[in-house]
Amino acid sequence: MASASLQFFAFILALFGVFGDITATLLPNWKVNADVGSNIITAITQMQGLWMDCTWYSTGMFSCTLKYSVLSLPVYIQAARTTMVLSCILSAFGICITTVGMKCTKLGGDTESKSHACFAGGVCFILAGIFGLVPTSWYTREIISNFLDQTIPESSKHEPGGAVYTGFISAGFLLIAGVIFCTSCFKKQQGAWIYPPKQHHFPSTEQESNAGYNLKDYV
Repeated sequence: MASASLQFFAFILALFGVFGDITATLLPNWKVNADVGSNIITAITQMQGLWMDCTWYSTGMFSCTLKYSVLSLPVYIQAARTTMVLSCILSAFGICITTVGMKCTKLGGDTESKSHACFAGGVCFILAGIFGLVPTSWYTREIISNFLDQTIPESSKHEPGGAVYTGFISAGFLLIAGVIFCTSCFKKQQGAWIYPPKQHHFPSTEQESNAGYNLKDYV
């Protein structure tokens, strides 16, 4: 019962991780630059994401431009696109697989099959968390290095946006969920190895009849 509750808790964490992963991939605010200027009325907020760049004006206007050319993008943005999409796909697969393998569901067949499915789903969550953690860390490193570079003008410097923090939190949720799923299945298999089922050996009736027949021959 405790293991089933722990798996359900890990499943909830994985759901938050999947939704956060998809949200972070689509949001345009991976890095933000706020240019107030000489007047607060003409303040401009520039945001850059993986798929589009957006500009928000203090007057209420909002405009976005899609990044159509892939080859013109920096390497870290291309890598972030690829790894974040892979993270979303793996986490979605993990949700489907663990739904079958969880103890509180009636899918997946016998206990051994459900345990294998649960372990496979946990591996998908761990890989999805790693694929989500790598691009957010790399992207943050590029933002910080450009911010500390004295040769870059202040108007071209950015700070990490909300999408980066969402990606970090989602990757953490996926990693925790994956570890819980894999650990719960491993504990169960380890218990079966330490305490194997006892085998009861009963003498066969055929051997008893043969022994009785041989004793009669000596009488």
